[in-house]
Amino acid sequence: MKRRFFIAGLVGTTLWPLVARAQQPATKVHRIGWLVTGTPTSYRLSLAAFLDGLKALGYVEGQNISIEYRWAEGDVAQLPKLANELVEQKVDIILAGGSVGAEAAKHATSDIPIIAAGVGGLVQLGLVTSLARPGGNLTGFVAAAAPETGAKRVQIMKEIVPQAKRAAVLWNPISSASRLEWATAKEFSDENNIVVVPREARDEEELRNALASIPQSDPDFLVVLSDPFTFTYRKVIVEAVERFRLPSIYGYREFVEDGGMISYGPIISDTYRRAAGYVDKILRGEKPADLPVQFPTKFELVVNLKTAKALGLDIPAALLARADEVIE
Repeated sequence: MKRRFFIAGLVGTTLWPLVARAQQPATKVHRIGWLVTGTPTSYRLSLAAFLDGLKALGYVEGQNISIEYRWAEGDVAQLPKLANELVEQKVDIILAGGSVGAEAAKHATSDIPIIAAGVGGLVQLGLVTSLARPGGNLTGFVAAAAPETGAKRVQIMKEIVPQAKRAAVLWNPISSASRLEWATAKEFSDENNIVVVPREARDEEELRNALASIPQSDPDFLVVLSDPFTFTYRKVIVEAVERFRLPSIYGYREFVEDGGMISYGPIISDTYRRAAGYVDKILRGEKPADLPVQFPTKFELVVNLKTAKALGLDIPAALLARADEVIE
């Protein structure tokens, strides 16, 4: 009897850890909705930065987080439908890219927390009540809260082409970020006797028409203002400019990596990396209403020396010395 009792007790003791482990709840998998205007290719750097940011905080896709991807493929009219799909999927958080993505997400839900990355003026868009205390369910990371970058780009091009008298400016007039940059670019140009020829682009058809008309104005260089729409169609822009053999400057390094000549502006992918920190805070119980809107902290000057040489331009040594990266 005692022997049988001992064996039964031993078996029970051996099995107990297995039973206990079986009864422990599985690791919760948090679901993040990814809503952006472009394609996996056009957002490759931003997505990589976001995933790296999450990984640094202990979140790994396929382990303790899953991501529902929604790509507008450049068609911003699709964003409201895609945002509604994420709401129907009952994701825990929506990561919205660009101002139009943030607007679509905000219109789709007032309950699910939204973190916007790479956006313009959230207050001006009416998406938050203030920068310090956003209120509601949306907060984010601004990529174009430095309107002086519009003037800075004209100044850089004046260094490269000192004899320049005319500048074409490609911009989206319905973008709050572009409007702010436009004001400073125009002011600097006027002060330096540079005639500005604006070319507006709100959609793909208008963009292609605007690009086709640029050579007719005979500009000395082109300035492209910051906007999620132009960012999404950057290859179309860069390829057209290459055909025109026109010196050009852009807001983000991704243009230069795709063959553009030079860029100056905030690092847009950094806003996605920093957004991962807000994902962590919200998953730990904090509310978007209490998380302040963050401004860009990193700016960079990137030069594509190969493109400049193809145009027969010599980039000043002083400018190259200031560059954060030179692509040869």
